[in-house]
Amino acid sequence: MSNEAPGSPEAAASLAPARLSRGTIARYATGSLGTGGFATLPGLVLTYYLTDSLGVAALAAGLVIILAKVWDIVIDPVIGALTDRDLARHGTRRRLMLVGACSIPVLFALTFAVPPAIGPLAAAIWVFLAFTLTATAFSLFQVPYIALPAELTRDYDERTRLLTWRVVVLTLSILLFGAGGPALRRTSEDPVTGYLVMGVVAGVVIGLGMLVATTVARRARSAVSGGGDATRRGSDASDSSSPGDIPSSRDAGPDAGPAPSMREHFSEGIRSLRRSAPFRALLSTFVLQALATGLMLAGAQYVATWVLHSEAAVELLFVALIAPALFAAPAWGVVARRIGKERAFAIASVVFGIAALSILGVLWAPGEWIYAPVAVAGIAYAGMQSLPMAMLPDVISHDERTHGAGRAGAFSGVWTAGETVGFALGATALSLILAVTGYVSSTAGETVAQPDAAVTGIVVSFSLAPAVLIAISLLTLRRYPLRRGDIQSQQA
Repeated sequence: MSNEAPGSPEAAASLAPARLSRGTIARYATGSLGTGGFATLPGLVLTYYLTDSLGVAALAAGLVIILAKVWDIVIDPVIGALTDRDLARHGTRRRLMLVGACSIPVLFALTFAVPPAIGPLAAAIWVFLAFTLTATAFSLFQVPYIALPAELTRDYDERTRLLTWRVVVLTLSILLFGAGGPALRRTSEDPVTGYLVMGVVAGVVIGLGMLVATTVARRARSAVSGGGDATRRGSDASDSSSPGDIPSSRDAGPDAGPAPSMREHFSEGIRSLRRSAPFRALLSTFVLQALATGLMLAGAQYVATWVLHSEAAVELLFVALIAPALFAAPAWGVVARRIGKERAFAIASVVFGIAALSILGVLWAPGEWIYAPVAVAGIAYAGMQSLPMAMLPDVISHDERTHGAGRAGAFSGVWTAGETVGFALGATALSLILAVTGYVSSTAGETVAQPDAAVTGIVVSFSLAPAVLIAISLLTLRRYPLRRGDIQSQQA
């Protein structure tokens, strides 16, 4: 038992949170080069690839994407339980992360390698199968990756710092893939070759980013085995976490006995959703906002082509969205430290909704002014990404105090499934709007004209619809109960 007086400097130092090293933050954030690339490029070009290169009808294109995502929704909670089991058995979540990182480059390239001669029906089936496998590989990495922050640090503000820099890399990744992906596609005059080049290069970059992040999971295992001794050896704060910071194989929660069934794995994720009111509120908000941003992401290529009349404008839209976000993410971290994550999150959401609604004006006055509200939305988007991600570890810690440790993977599995639902429904909602408004699909090299109703539908999907979804998300955010004092009292 410690002999330190409660008010002594030594006692204060022992209670002070360990500060994460820059190396740990950098390696963890690099994983978002992969997650941002996968979230951005398919959402940006896959629907357009199906409708305007492979000749697949808009409604069928939406069906292909939503069916692939349905599988994602099923498998993510299962992966969450599996990664918790890995942590219990081996003291690290790295195994599944490595499988996903190593397999995704090949599968991503295959998604955009459809031979044009096979026809729209076969092309749709090819994309469905390849994209489903790619999404599975992504989940094998993403689910344990999201679980790591709750184990790397227990401090309220350190989690904000960790996730802030992750979002800086995430926004840079969105810029890189959002602008660079379409640019790679135009490296060849043949659209088929262009999409293949884009798929190969993007797949390799995504995989490399993920591989770097797996080293954080490997280091976490060392912290488990080293415990407090690492601190006495003078290691940096992130690599010398106390045994309470990262669950060991003895106390990680899930039993390392006979392997549970897939149904039991899935049930564990659903139980985490049922028992945690903070998780339900945060997840509902995040899913609605993922739907809003997914709708805008999928619609950007259509806005560039049919409203701004320039396919290259999609790159300018992404520069306008992401360049401000690169500087805004650290600023949102400062705001969160002063007024709390949940209040800063609400402010970012309101700003994004207003900016999206103002874009509706391009119906009557199309022009380059659209880049200004998109830039404002980008500033808000940085907060809408970093703050809920920083709030998720708080939710996991709150559940650990009530129900025991070792279930971070179950939470991250449901979280990833929810995010997948949001982005998938965004692309599907766009497909439905296009189908209802009479959008005309085409094959590569074919020239078509769009009816006015279809152009109106494109603008509405990029402005009014996302603004309404953001407004609804603010209602669910009001139900989020955790504040700074709740987390700090848990630490004490």
